[in-house]
Amino acid sequence: MTRTPPPLRAGFRAFRPLQTRWADNDVYGHMNNVVHYQLFDTAINEWLIEGGLLDPLNGVIIGLVVETSCRYHAEAMFPDRIVAGLCVTRLGSSSVSYAIGLFRNDEDTAFADGRFVHVYVDRGTRRPVPLPQDWRARLEEIRQ
Repeated sequence: MTRTPPPLRAGFRAFRPLQTRWADNDVYGHMNNVVHYQLFDTAINEWLIEGGLLDPLNGVIIGLVVETSCRYHAEAMFPDRIVAGLCVTRLGSSSVSYAIGLFRNDEDTAFADGRFVHVYVDRGTRRPVPLPQDWRARLEEIRQ
């Protein structure tokens, strides 16, 4: 089986700086695998909030995670500085697939990369809703 090489920074459209924490390291001396998913979630939601799309406390539309994956290529640990690269790989009527690359310090090759799929729903009914035009336009800006 041939493994796809880790992505490079140049393959992403938006970037979010993130900082590792002391508690991120596990007994093996590197960042625990569960932290990678927390970084994915944080990077995407920060980008959405900063862009004025997501209001996690009062917005009518919220994103529910329906699929995730992560490939690990190298170790990271506290006190590494992390940059998350983001792009949209698929834009459906109510769903968005994101690709995320995690880059350690100033490295150009991801130490981990993943996929995150949100289905956007009405906060009250939890039923899928079409993405508003302003959301679509902003998400198209980082589409791969």
